[in-house]
Amino acid sequence: MEDSVARSSEEEPCVTAVSCGSSHSIALLSCGIVTSWGRGEDGQLGHGQADECLTPKAISALTDAGVENVICGAEYTIAVAPSRGRIYSWGWGDFGRLGHGDCSDVFLPRPIEFFSGRPVSHVACGDTHTLVVAGDGELFTFGRNQNGQLGLGHTNDCLSPQRVVALQEEKILSVACGSEHSLAATEKGTVFSWGWGRYGNLGDGESQDRHLPTRVVGLEGVRVVSAECGWRHSAVVSEDGRVFTFGWSKYGQLGHGDHVDHTRPSQVAALQHTRITTVAGGWRHTVAADSSGNLYAWGWNKFGQLGLGDTEDRLAPMLVGGELVGQHVALLACGWRHTVCVTTTGRVYSWGRGVNGQLGHGMDQDLYNPTLLSCLTRGQLRRDTILATASQDTDAELYVAPADRYAVVPGADEPYGNGSASVGAVPSMSLLVHEVMSSTTAAPAHPQQQPEDASVEADMDGEGRPPKKARTSAEFPLPEH
Repeated sequence: MEDSVARSSEEEPCVTAVSCGSSHSIALLSCGIVTSWGRGEDGQLGHGQADECLTPKAISALTDAGVENVICGAEYTIAVAPSRGRIYSWGWGDFGRLGHGDCSDVFLPRPIEFFSGRPVSHVACGDTHTLVVAGDGELFTFGRNQNGQLGLGHTNDCLSPQRVVALQEEKILSVACGSEHSLAATEKGTVFSWGWGRYGNLGDGESQDRHLPTRVVGLEGVRVVSAECGWRHSAVVSEDGRVFTFGWSKYGQLGHGDHVDHTRPSQVAALQHTRITTVAGGWRHTVAADSSGNLYAWGWNKFGQLGLGDTEDRLAPMLVGGELVGQHVALLACGWRHTVCVTTTGRVYSWGRGVNGQLGHGMDQDLYNPTLLSCLTRGQLRRDTILATASQDTDAELYVAPADRYAVVPGADEPYGNGSASVGAVPSMSLLVHEVMSSTTAAPAHPQQQPEDASVEADMDGEGRPPKKARTSAEFPLPEH
C-alpha cells in the first residue's frame, strides 16, 4: 500500500491496520494494542468468550506483543508479530484453518508453533483456509481444501501448514483468499490462482477448479503488485495503478457495468483515469482507493455497505462522499456486508451491516453512510481507555468440548473426514443461544459442494450464516492439560 496513516513524532495513538471478517472487525493500534468487535460466538474476537461486542475491545493477550498486522477470515482471526517470531490465530477451527494441527475452536490468541521463529511477511484468510508467506517469499497453506484452494495438488484438508511446492521457484509478494479460491502475485509481477473456479474467478479463461497454482491469463505486459479476492470474485492492481477484475458478477461486483461473469481479467474502465493504490473485496461488493485518497465502491449494497446513502446495487465504481469528502483514505477492509476505512489523518469510518456490532458504534443497526468511529480516531483514541475494555480472565485457554457444542450423529455421511462418526451441525443451545435450532434434531451433513449458489444466498442473505459443517469425531483431539 502506497499510503499509510501519518504518524507524528509525539506518536498520538492511531489505527495502523484494520481487517474485517464475515461479521467481526479488528484493528491494530500504534500504541501496542489490538482491539476487536462484532460477532464473537466462535471465539474470533480473542477475548476468551463467545459474546458479541458492540464497541472495540482490547485483546489482553496481544497487548505489547509486537503485533504488526492483523487479518480476518470469515469467523477467525490472525495476528502477526514478526519481531517476536510469532503468528497467532484464534476463532473457528474447523478443517484446521487455524494451523494448530487440530480442528478445535480457540477463544484466545494462540501461537502457531510451525511458524515460531520464522519471519512472516504476508497472511491471507478465506472462509476456511489460510495462506502465509514466510522466509524469502515461501508460501504455506492450511485448512479446508475441498476445491484445491490450498494449491497442493489434492483435495485433502490440512490441519498444519504445508509448503506450496508448485511455487517454490517464485518469490511471493502478495496473497489473497476468496471463499474457496486463492491468488498470489510474485516478485516478477505475475499472478497465480487456484481453488474454486466455477465463475471464472481464477482468471485462467476457464470455469473449473484448479488444485495447483495456474497462471492468470490476459495480463501479459502488466506488472501486478497486489492481489485481492472477494467471496467469489478477484481483483489485481498493476504497478501503474490499473485495476483488473474477474469472476462472479451477479451483483456488479466486478465493476464493468453489467452482470456478466468474466473468466479472464478485464480492466475496470471507470477507474482508468485515476491511479488505484488499494482494493478490498467483500462478499459481493468491492471498494478501491486512489492515490489522491478518493474512495470508490460498487457491487451489492443491500445493507448500505457501499457507503452511498442508499441500498441500491451499483454495477460500476461510484465515488463515496459524505464525511469522506476532503479526506484521504489510506487503509481499507471489507467484511461480508460491511466496510471500514482509515484516513491518513487517523480518522476511522465504518458502515454497512451492523446487526452483530461489527461497525463498532455501540448499536446493532445498519449504516448507509461512512460514520466516524470516534473511539478509534486519532485525537480521541486513548490507550488507557481502550486497555480498560480488555477482559481480565485470560490466564488459561478456554476449551469447550465438542460434545458440548455439537450433536454426535453415528453413521452420518462423511464428506469432511474419514472417521466412523460425524459431528452434526447442531450447536448446543446452552452455549450458542443465537442459533435458533433444536438441540434434539441433527441437521444432515452438508454435501461437499453446493451445485449452485442459490441456496447459499438464501441462507446468508439476511441475519444468519450456514450452520457449522459436519466434522468427524476423530478430528477432535483432547486438550493437553
